Amino acid sequence: MSGNLKGKAALVTGASRGIGKGIAIALGEAGALVYITGRSVNADNSTDSISGSLLETKAAVEKAGGICIAVPVDHSDDEQIKSLFEQIDREQNGQLDLLVNNAYGGVRSLIDAKGKPFWEADLSLWDACNQVGLRSHYVASHFAAKMMAQRKQGLIVTISSWGGLAPIFGVAYGTGKSACDRLAAEMAVELKPFNVASISLWPGIVGTEQFHHLAEENLEGTESNVGVSAIADKFNWETPLFVGRVIAALGNDPDRMRRTGKVQIGAELAAHYGIVDEYEYRDCQAFCVKSRS
Repeated sequence: MSGNLKGKAALVTGASRGIGKGIAIALGEAGALVYITGRSVNADNSTDSISGSLLETKAAVEKAGGICIAVPVDHSDDEQIKSLFEQIDREQNGQLDLLVNNAYGGVRSLIDAKGKPFWEADLSLWDACNQVGLRSHYVASHFAAKMMAQRKQGLIVTISSWGGLAPIFGVAYGTGKSACDRLAAEMAVELKPFNVASISLWPGIVGTEQFHHLAEENLEGTESNVGVSAIADKFNWETPLFVGRVIAALGNDPDRMRRTGKVQIGAELAAHYGIVDEYEYRDCQAFCVKSRS
C-alpha cells in the first residue's frame, strides 16, 4: 500500500533534518500539504553542527511533489506551539489530518553524557531528554486533538523508540520513551469516540545525519554504551524516508483505528504495507522486533 494523501493537511514537528525530514518528504511524495517546524531556518542559523534546515526540507518536500509550509518553532515554548496551531487552523479552515510528534532536543546532551550512569550525569539531562520530546508531544497533541475531534477524523503518530523497553541510552531517555508509548495509549482512549487514532511508532536505527556523524566519531569511553555501539553498525539502519513512507501508508489506511493505542514497529508495518525505501530495499529490522521478546 502506498500513501495517497492528496487533499490532506499534515504537521511534522522537528523536520529540519533527520527522521522528521524524511517523514515530511514522504508525506509530500504522497501528495499531502505538509507543515514543518524546527529552529534552524536556513544553513546560516543552524542550531548545531549537524547539517539541515527548514528551507532545505521545504525544497525537498516540494521536489517530491508536495506543498510545504515551514514555520520556525521552538518546541520548548508552549506559546510558540499554540501560535503554530492557530496558524494551521486559520490557513486550513480547521483541517489537520495528521500530526507527527517528532521534535526531540536530547541528542546533544545524550552524546555529552557519554554513557554515564544516571547518578553521575548532570540533572539537566532529564529535561534535555524530555522537555522537547515527551512534554512537547503532549502540548502539540493537545492543540491538534481539538482540531481533529471537531472534524471527527485524524491521526496522531508519536515517534518513540524501543529504548522505552530495552535500556540503550540511559534512564532519562528510556523513561521518556516509555512515557511516549503510554501517552499515545492514553490519548487513544479519549480520542477513539471521535474517530481519531493515536499510535506510537518505533523506527529501527535510522541513518540520520546525526547517526552518520556518531558512527564516524571516535567517542572515548563509549565502548560500554550499548546504544552508541548499536548506532555504529550500519547494517540494520533504516533511512528517514523509509520511516516516512510507513507513516504515509498509515495515513492512507482506512482501517487504522484498529491500531490505535498500540505501539507499532515501523519495519513490521512496512512489511504489511509493502513499503520500500528510496533504494528499493525492504527493511527487516529483526533487532528491533527481538527487543519485545
